[in-house]
Amino acid sequence: MSVQFSLDDLAGSRRRNRVEAAVKAVVGSAASLSIVISLAILAVLVVRSVGFLAHVNWSSLASSLGWFPRSNRFDLVTLLLGSLWVTGIALMVATPIGVGAAVYLAEYCSARVRRWLKPSVEILAGLPSVVVAYFILQVIYQTALEGVLDSKYTLFAAGVGVGILTIPIIASVTEDALSAVPNSLREASVGLGARKAGTTVRVVLPAAVSGVTAALIVGASRALGETMLVTLVAGGANGSARALGPASASGGITMTSAMANLAAGSDSVAVGTGVTLNPVNSLYVVGLVLFLVTLGLNFVGDRLVRRFRQSY
Repeated sequence: MSVQFSLDDLAGSRRRNRVEAAVKAVVGSAASLSIVISLAILAVLVVRSVGFLAHVNWSSLASSLGWFPRSNRFDLVTLLLGSLWVTGIALMVATPIGVGAAVYLAEYCSARVRRWLKPSVEILAGLPSVVVAYFILQVIYQTALEGVLDSKYTLFAAGVGVGILTIPIIASVTEDALSAVPNSLREASVGLGARKAGTTVRVVLPAAVSGVTAALIVGASRALGETMLVTLVAGGANGSARALGPASASGGITMTSAMANLAAGSDSVAVGTGVTLNPVNSLYVVGLVLFLVTLGLNFVGDRLVRRFRQSY
């Protein structure tokens, strides 16, 4: 006895189809809304930046006098150097500690130890940056940096603090990448007579290099975007001369801290001669530069991950 089905039977329940269509519309709208918000932010940055750059002396954007908005000195090089110093020092602090912690968690510690050690490492990500800034100024500086640095308010101290906040990000992403490496590679290495350390260094880490690269890129983005800690520790609240070194006694300033000072009015530039000429609007230029730097960093990271990615 044969059973015949019509097209209506194959189409399924109409009620379920309506629910599926509604869910598809909701999640599609959410995805579209995120794109619209991103484009709107970018449009505001571009429009305000163009309006400000059209009325400012372009020579002040690359002068060696520093970043002093109240004096109409908008040296973007000062902000870029400060951001690069802080990010570089943060990676120097966070990379060996974060990668080392990830290697221990993925390769050496037992499951019992891992259950409490990994959350302990990730607790650092939940620490308020203000607390870490106070810790740097009152503990780290007085115990390790006093006498080495001429002042506690330096880009070097800020980089150390940002590095502490970056450790859990690098450790977590790297540990996930190491754990994703198949055990068959480890077993093959041990079967050939390699020791644990040799297997980790010569087999596991090279196999997870794309994940480690992604962890470093994410850590660099985190360090580049840190605001409050750098604002409190770097010492450039009301502007800064160009810092050629991270240990400059005059302090320094980054792109994010400059934007925070301008947006909050701590730089005392809220009153200007006009909307376009108001130095507060320079934060849109800084925001656009920060967006482009972060976009370039993510692009390079994506290319590196694609270049070294291995499929198992």
